[in-house]
Amino acid sequence: MKTDAELRTDAQEELNGEPALNSSGIRVAVNDGIVTLTGYVNSYAEKEAAEHAVKRVSGLNAVVEEIEVRLPSRDEKADTDLAEVAEDALAWNVWVPLDRIKITVERAWITLDGQVDHYFEKEATESALRRLRGVRGISNRITVKPMPSAKNTEAEIAAALRRNATLNAQEIIVTALGSKVTLTGRVRSLGEREEAARIARAAPGVFEVENLIRTGA
Repeated sequence: MKTDAELRTDAQEELNGEPALNSSGIRVAVNDGIVTLTGYVNSYAEKEAAEHAVKRVSGLNAVVEEIEVRLPSRDEKADTDLAEVAEDALAWNVWVPLDRIKITVERAWITLDGQVDHYFEKEATESALRRLRGVRGISNRITVKPMPSAKNTEAEIAAALRRNATLNAQEIIVTALGSKVTLTGRVRSLGEREEAARIARAAPGVFEVENLIRTGA
């Protein structure tokens, strides 16, 4: 079992070693296995990279990400210009049903609305915008059509978890109710916990995943 001091050191080293990130403006604090990231970065893409980097550290209970995006003057855009760039980015992504998505931009913050058939389309829409210059944040309010059968969804997700070589699927329990899936059990790291949630979100009709999986031995 790692101490908070050890977890803080590991998290800081993981941030420092992430090539997609300048970690000099990020501060790391750990309390009872929960990491809190504060400070600032120069892009939304770096903000995301910082969170993913820390989640690779074993032994963490949770990550609280409170990093501010401070855009360099060269990356600042008018909201109308950023909206046009965002629409173009979605138009070139084959996984995005552009005709079902509405984009709103206010003070460099993008809000997504609409309805899609699969959760991966919701994720693909947001993912296409995360690395655009001039983005301070994204609110993804896209909904997913309800699933036809909860029992079938449970079986489909459980089978997908078993096929994944990085997970011990025997320790994960899947429960579906309507369009919501709940995951319980235990895995070794926050990265594995996140991977299990990603697999669950890929099932047809899943709109919400409550990830209650615990980490640790």
